[in-house]
Amino acid sequence: MNKCITVTLENNETLQCPAQTLVGDLLTETSDPTTGLPYLGALVNNELVTFAYTLDINSHVRFVTMACAAGMQIYVRSLSFLLARAVKDIHPASKFSIEHALGPGLYCEFSVDGKSGVTEEQAAVIEAHIRKLVEDDLPIHRQRMSYIAAIEQFTKNSQFDKVSLLRFTNTPKIVTYACGSFSDLSTGPMTRSTGPLRYFRIIPYQTGFVLQMPTADSAPEILEFRPSRTLTDIFTEYNRWGRILGINTVGRLNEIIAAEEIRDFVKVAEALHEKKIAAIADQIAANPSIKWILIAGPSSSGKTTFAKRLAIQLRVNGLRPITLSTDDYFVDRDKTPRTPTGEHDFEHLHSVDVATLNRDLAKLDTGEEIQCPTFDFPTGTRIYRGNTMKLDPDQVVIVEGIHSLNPELTPSLPDERKFHIYISALTQLNLDNNNRIPTTDNRLLRRLIRDHRFRGHSATRTLEMWPNVGRGERRWIFPYQEEADAFFNSALDYELAILAVLARPLLSEVKPDQPIYAEARRMLEFLTHFIPLSADVTPNTSIIREFIGNSAFEY
Repeated sequence: MNKCITVTLENNETLQCPAQTLVGDLLTETSDPTTGLPYLGALVNNELVTFAYTLDINSHVRFVTMACAAGMQIYVRSLSFLLARAVKDIHPASKFSIEHALGPGLYCEFSVDGKSGVTEEQAAVIEAHIRKLVEDDLPIHRQRMSYIAAIEQFTKNSQFDKVSLLRFTNTPKIVTYACGSFSDLSTGPMTRSTGPLRYFRIIPYQTGFVLQMPTADSAPEILEFRPSRTLTDIFTEYNRWGRILGINTVGRLNEIIAAEEIRDFVKVAEALHEKKIAAIADQIAANPSIKWILIAGPSSSGKTTFAKRLAIQLRVNGLRPITLSTDDYFVDRDKTPRTPTGEHDFEHLHSVDVATLNRDLAKLDTGEEIQCPTFDFPTGTRIYRGNTMKLDPDQVVIVEGIHSLNPELTPSLPDERKFHIYISALTQLNLDNNNRIPTTDNRLLRRLIRDHRFRGHSATRTLEMWPNVGRGERRWIFPYQEEADAFFNSALDYELAILAVLARPLLSEVKPDQPIYAEARRMLEFLTHFIPLSADVTPNTSIIREFIGNSAFEY
């Protein structure tokens, strides 16, 4: 007798189904009737799955489109897979890699016959081929093969980046996805066919091209591509560092750890950071008119440690820096702006008392003394403890805060006396040539660990608030990164192996009955690719000590 299970859909409709029913068989239509966007996969008991997933227990099922984060993950992953197949079809001898996010899209490196970059004509040919594959609605099969078979297949196809990644796993079966004769590893579920992957365009850029696609908020519309000088410069420099370090994939990092060469690697990586910080300090010292050094960047980019290390390098140049944090000018919590859903919006510009901040900055700029506030986070109030500040003529001020590049934060200061620095953690490390590491994952792992260690927050709380953090950054931080006079990438190529050790137990606390479970599972799966690395290799002045503890600096 066939077992029967109960399936509850998003509208609370319940169905009685035979066990082993495929998720895709529950669909009565292929697109969301409200948005018209195609369904891409489903959340089953808060686990993100493909339509080929079999239901064998009572389940809550919610189908997802690209209008939500989970659906967008499937879309980006599947379109990246299809792009890799298209490039292989047209240019089988080319060197191709998906590098990093750039605006609403992915920047890809491409070279053929030793020549880097694509012409408009080449981009059009690749795009046309993808559209033909989409029109044909070819099936994308999820398949499992033995570890040995996977190694043999990828070796035969000269996909040595994947062989390197798999070398450090002992999983008996490897999941791959295949479309025709092309197959690849994947970091999660994909669409069941190529048909839904119709929203994209390809734009030649730098030494490759950008694969543009909608965002979850804009879908199905593709936003205009606006090249970012700051991000391009950051990644260009960081890729150069990667060449110095001889690394660009997780497989290569694992090889360095396994060969016990990691301590020298760490020394060089940290030295590159120090060299960059010293160069920024030299740039500031060369301009005597600079009085205000404004440091901004998204959450968990390491602004505080960077500011402290920059202060040391400025002192080497004969300057006397003092630091002012805009966090101490937060409005009282009951006056903090709120999101449309009613939550406190700490990323909002007016979570800072801009008027009081500018009054104090103007006084300091003219040599007057101010009373220094301190924001008391437990009570959510700004208090004054009798501390004062006054600038001597030879002093400079480091102002650190997420809004520091926004001209609306410091209108009282003359522009010619400001120096803007943008900092973020933008890893150039990827799992393999076709499977990138989202740049936000680096910062999210830092924040998970820091918030647990120093603020008592659970992984659930951090994961739940992260989407709001991202929305705030897209509104209040990223639009102003082009204001930067200098930039600093705080990512370290070895840090993910350390963060993985510390984050795994925190993420494992998130259980299947919690809505954020799918994200916790995704992160855990991602972290399985790293050989564990002890934090002991990290110097106490490193940026990442701000998040994992035992820093030489006080915070």
